[in-house]
Amino acid sequence: MTPAHFSFSSAFILGLMGLAFHRTHLLSALLCLEGMMLSLFIALALWALQFESTGFSTAPMLLLAFSACEASTGMPQLVATVRTHGTNRLQSLNLLQC
Repeated sequence: MTPAHFSFSSAFILGLMGLAFHRTHLLSALLCLEGMMLSLFIALALWALQFESTGFSTAPMLLLAFSACEASTGMPQLVATVRTHGTNRLQSLNLLQC
């Protein structure tokens, strides 16, 4: 495993562990998701450059579009949660009460 592959896979795993173990605030969960998407984007972009194929060059842009959609839906949810509940703690969110 090259150092580049190791760094991107470890960045993804760190984001996944942060999402799994530190789920106290909605903002920290969104930041962990963004870190995971960023590491996937960079890994896919380098993978497309390695194979030098035009078919693989659209995959990083598609992933970047999905990441932008995730960020654009996550931030309004954070703002709405803070306005209605007064906090962004994930423990106060219950789908039965909302």
